[in-house]
Amino acid sequence: MWSGSIFGATAAQGAVDTGNPNPLLAGRPLVRYPGKTDLILLTSRPPQLETPMEHFENAITPNEAFYVRYHIPPPKDVDLSKWRLKVAGSVDRPLELSFDDLQSKFPRTSIVAVNQCSGNSRGYFSPSVFGGQWANGAMGNAEWTGVRLRDILSAAGARQTGVDVSFNGLDQPPLPGVPDFVKSLSVSRIMEDPTVMVAYQMNGQPLPMLRRLSREADRAGLVCDVLGEAFVRSHRSGQGIRRLLGAEGIPHSG
Repeated sequence: MWSGSIFGATAAQGAVDTGNPNPLLAGRPLVRYPGKTDLILLTSRPPQLETPMEHFENAITPNEAFYVRYHIPPPKDVDLSKWRLKVAGSVDRPLELSFDDLQSKFPRTSIVAVNQCSGNSRGYFSPSVFGGQWANGAMGNAEWTGVRLRDILSAAGARQTGVDVSFNGLDQPPLPGVPDFVKSLSVSRIMEDPTVMVAYQMNGQPLPMLRRLSREADRAGLVCDVLGEAFVRSHRSGQGIRRLLGAEGIPHSG
């Protein structure tokens, strides 16, 4: 995984062609973040970077050209020697898995799948709606490699009372009044669908810092950013989603 500050973005030469027939993109600046090629800037805080259409000429979208979408500020760096994935809640055996654990203790799986922001093409809606005004570049296709999430839940002894799994990342709200961004999937979906995975590689390479450490690798889209906690909730517990207590020293993309 790329390590270092992701806030060292530089302006690329020029902007999207002002003569572009697409008025939504005309004049938007091109920027280059660490580990990325020139992408179209939607917002910088948090980063929302759109893939130029020329990168969709081939079936696989290059890592450096893959779009970026965060709802709240991402971590500046992640020390994988200290990072842990915590699995807790309605389980018999709570887990804290290291990055090495994910690669060595579970069967490896891969899938080629589209990842698309649920707001892709939102800028063309009429009437307009709230949210990032994306054109058509908030998507990409890649080969994702990692661990089936159902294998992790089985290792944790997920109980039959479990209803859904909530995912929290290392991205943190910038102010106390800003809500965290958390996603969830039903336990039944996870246990029945072998494509739901915790991914640690993208196109055969370690996942870039400005991508994510975990995703649901199918067309339903991204589960969370740099994953820190998976919390299994049950009907009986009534427990809500807990804030990450992740190692410091990886939203859904909608």
